[in-house]
Amino acid sequence: MNKLRKAWVLLIAMAFIVSACSGNTGKNENKGTENTATNTAAESDSDAAFAKGKYDPPIEISTVIMPRKYTNGDTKENNVHDRWMLEQFGMKHKDTWYPAGNDQYKQKLQLAIASGEKLPDFVFVPTDPILTNQLIDSGQFLPIDELFDKYANQTWKDHAAQHPELWYPFTKDGKKWNVPILEYTDNDDTLLWLREDWMEKLNLEAPKTIADLENILDKFKNQNPDGLAPSDVYPLAISLKNNTNTWMGSLDWLYGAYGTVEEQWNKDANGNLEYGSVNPGAKQALAKLKEWMEKGYIHPDAALWDEGKTAEIWTNGKAGVLPGANWVPDWPAPDLLKNVKGSKYKAYPIPAGPDGLIGTKWQNSGVNSSFMINKDAEHPEAFFLYYNYLLDNLANPAAGSQFEYGFAKGYDWDEVDGQPTNNKDKIKDFNNEFAFITGPARIPDLYMKTLVKLADGAAPETPYEKQTAEFRKPENWYSAKVVMSQIDIRKQNFFTGAATPTMISKWSLLRQSELETFNKIIYGKLPIDAFDSFVTNWKANGGDQITTEVNEWFKSVSK
Repeated sequence: MNKLRKAWVLLIAMAFIVSACSGNTGKNENKGTENTATNTAAESDSDAAFAKGKYDPPIEISTVIMPRKYTNGDTKENNVHDRWMLEQFGMKHKDTWYPAGNDQYKQKLQLAIASGEKLPDFVFVPTDPILTNQLIDSGQFLPIDELFDKYANQTWKDHAAQHPELWYPFTKDGKKWNVPILEYTDNDDTLLWLREDWMEKLNLEAPKTIADLENILDKFKNQNPDGLAPSDVYPLAISLKNNTNTWMGSLDWLYGAYGTVEEQWNKDANGNLEYGSVNPGAKQALAKLKEWMEKGYIHPDAALWDEGKTAEIWTNGKAGVLPGANWVPDWPAPDLLKNVKGSKYKAYPIPAGPDGLIGTKWQNSGVNSSFMINKDAEHPEAFFLYYNYLLDNLANPAAGSQFEYGFAKGYDWDEVDGQPTNNKDKIKDFNNEFAFITGPARIPDLYMKTLVKLADGAAPETPYEKQTAEFRKPENWYSAKVVMSQIDIRKQNFFTGAATPTMISKWSLLRQSELETFNKIIYGKLPIDAFDSFVTNWKANGGDQITTEVNEWFKSVSK
């Protein structure tokens, strides 16, 4: 009897357990159905708002706004951009980060990743492959493949299709993680800015070869048209401090004359990647630099100067050749005109080396920076709604549109003497530093095409062309034509990924050895053949392994 009672009690208990489990299962299934229905409804509402172009009621988003200048009583919490964003899209900021600058922002971002702090919905990512990979590995962000395919506009998609390499820095485990923000292509391509008044007074022609340029350097120094003593003139303004493949005072054009571009990864004849600084052509470039240093064409303090400091010797009238980009007329050329009475300047093409070779660096892919989208963002599509609109309406505005003359009257354009203008010299408190989430909208090839059109003497027709004609100087127009006339000489840096395993442990020492060895050769403290020993040691101390890893990465992202 006891045994039967125990068995019966056990049977009832089991029935309760089964019943309870069955009940829980039913509730979970219903809950899952409810969640799915809720998520589907939310997605449907979001897509409806995306199609309409506005959220009603308004939504709140969080992002990162880098330092901006505020005028007309605006503040970071209440400004002309944010008022427009609310009216146009039904979007307003909440818990947005306002870092003091790039360095402070990177530190804040890395601390947030390490501590698990909640990140904004849309996170600005500076061009930094190590930081990008840290963010990907944090698990806090969405892959953007499907979002981009679904929401990006045609301008965005067309550029990505034409430049698949723009995805290389953002691809990992077969997925794309960063949304690229477009930049003007060829805006930082190198050309040579010469003192045109010196060229005219010496009756000199444009240098077609390095030998021609050398003759000009000699004349600038030893027959100076301003009457400067040779000891006061160092004709070529360059930087040897940290990088020589850089944005001002660069030497990429000289290395290119001997078949390589230093400090970047170029394709060799077989399509494999090689580090440009160990190519044999680098030795010839170093020999020429050593010769120019001995002749006094380069200032002995060049190894102490960064890019900004390098420009000063040109703007102070002590140098005649400044390697720089098409935008030099905006800065630093105005300082030259102010400091040296009667001075003029002009852009010249890159000269060829002794074997007819020409080459410079190339700004990669028309991408300025990128954003990552938080996996917890309630409205990931909002980022695309916002940037699509900027590309469609502000990047190349239509005649008669709201943005025909600029973004906001009284800021980046105004009426002066009854006429609309975006000339910063005519507008009181001119300000074009708006708090755009993505930065200004730019169609990659539009800027250079417009400048070339103006340089060819064509009248500006579209609002963008008219704004550009007024905002940019004729010297700027002409320099763009010079850049585009040599578009085929530009050499891409094909490695844009995170540091490879051997780079992490070896690259700093290899770069330090490169900088020290090259500068010692240029300054005559080492013979030119020291380059051969450098290359041998570079390869043995990790360079060969890094080259293997770089090529493995390249094959993985460019399949």
